[in-house]
Amino acid sequence: MATANKNLSDYDKTTIPNAKTFRFGIVVSEWNDTVTEGLYKGAYDTLIENGVLPKNIVRWDVPGSYELIYGSKKMQEQLVNAVIAIGSVIQGETKHFDFVCEAVAQGIKDLNVLHETPVIFCVLTDNNLQQAIERSGGKHGNKGTEAAVAAIKMANLRAHS
Repeated sequence: MATANKNLSDYDKTTIPNAKTFRFGIVVSEWNDTVTEGLYKGAYDTLIENGVLPKNIVRWDVPGSYELIYGSKKMQEQLVNAVIAIGSVIQGETKHFDFVCEAVAQGIKDLNVLHETPVIFCVLTDNNLQQAIERSGGKHGNKGTEAAVAAIKMANLRAHS
């Protein structure tokens, strides 16, 4: 597993650009909300810790991870500097997991190719709930933190390119 021996919440704050003037959109899947709320908390707290004003963080909820694509597309229209798409898909007994994971990954990729506002992929695709919990504020830290750091860096790249 990619998170083995890695805490997703560890980063060097001195390498993060000043984010005080940036505005971020966070689109959160309601499905597997125990996990997605943990991811949201990690992302939100990291943005705040790096100077983003609470009024400059816009949150929208969507029913599931599949709907993150449309929610992120609409969020790109809201004059934000970057979007964080937060979801959790957990392997089940059918191929549904594969279809949703592939569609969401491709959809988020397409938004990045077609539009100027970066969308950060913060969708956990785990084999079981325990893995998801460990990556959303558990023993491996929080993928939401990692996504917020990426969002700040990409917003800065966009602002200076």
